[in-house]
Amino acid sequence: MARPLRIDVPGGTVHVSARGNNRRAIFPEPEHRDRLVAVLQRVVERYSWICHAYVVMDNHYHLLLETPLPNLSLGMRQLNGLYAQWFNRRHNACGHVFGGRFKSISVETDEHFLEASRYTVLNPIRTVNPHRFADWRWSSYGATAGLVPRPPFLTIDGILGRFGAHRASAQRHYVEFVAAGIGASLQERLVGEIYLGNEEFIRHLMPDAPVEEVPRAQWQPLRPSLDALCDDPAGLLVAYRTFGYRLREIGAHLGVSPATVSRALIRLEQPATRLSIAQVEERDVRNA
Repeated sequence: MARPLRIDVPGGTVHVSARGNNRRAIFPEPEHRDRLVAVLQRVVERYSWICHAYVVMDNHYHLLLETPLPNLSLGMRQLNGLYAQWFNRRHNACGHVFGGRFKSISVETDEHFLEASRYTVLNPIRTVNPHRFADWRWSSYGATAGLVPRPPFLTIDGILGRFGAHRASAQRHYVEFVAAGIGASLQERLVGEIYLGNEEFIRHLMPDAPVEEVPRAQWQPLRPSLDALCDDPAGLLVAYRTFGYRLREIGAHLGVSPATVSRALIRLEQPATRLSIAQVEERDVRNA
């Protein structure tokens, strides 16, 4: 069976989930869940994501994200990768931590955004007393409902704004909305395992793919060419961080090694040091 399609759409809204390898508990203790939330904050800030909802359970997590830039896959690779490194160090282990790639579902904002947000924060009812799911600390529910302070990486206006302009009233309606959704299933609205929306929404995202064949379609987000991006040193960072070009692709385009590209990118991330590829290569030759 073909894997579900990954769709990196500028400005797209996605419901994302990832599970432990063989469904094992990779977030068994509070410190594990705290670590993932800390890494999530770094990734949200680095890739300019908008995080509307999240929950971290014992063996999986869910996110509801908006991606202004087409960099979901890039950011998810870092999120899962950084946590996996920490987990293996913490447990003196090696090997896969997550069970394959993450799963993402594109959400039709107008009709299904709230449904996806509710499904996300209701996950604890499967392992926690249903009447106390709101107490689960590793969830965006408490902050959105006004019960606890909002973490800096969480955006709550996108959800609360759909319940009215007055904050207290909107939070009250949000609490009622979430409570009314206990027992609902996100699966009822899935199309081809990659969309939460109607046919018009699917055709908007992929106009050239027949809806019935969407899971088999091959699609790549449009991105600028390396010729356009590499005119100046800062463009290298944009090519790598924003548009997902790999080190070997950039190196092949510029005629240098991936290691040289990597060193240049490290220096480009430091505002005081803006070395071009040529400068890095020249310095490497001098130091050889």
